[in-house]
Amino acid sequence: MVRKKSSEAAEGRLVWNHSTHIPGLIPVLTRLCKVPGVKTVTPGRLGQAKGRPLPLTIRVTVPIVGGFKLQARSSGGVQEIFVITSLTEAELQQAIDGLLADD
Repeated sequence: MVRKKSSEAAEGRLVWNHSTHIPGLIPVLTRLCKVPGVKTVTPGRLGQAKGRPLPLTIRVTVPIVGGFKLQARSSGGVQEIFVITSLTEAELQQAIDGLLADD
């Protein structure tokens, strides 16, 4: 049995339960899984958004048991994302903002 050193953080996992996603979302979620403290990222329901097309934005909306629900918007679509994490709401939003700025 191989044990990880305590200094090594386990990488989170991305759950693939839908075949369609907002354009550009999966690369950002893949990088979010590598943020220390993020355990599971699950994209959820996809819907249509009213208004003009925007670049990809992701914001923390409400707390859930063990983490937060996020909302991603882009190109007339909106998608829920569920994140199980030990991060606070502010820390998670800061990490997401940093990932979106890297694009």
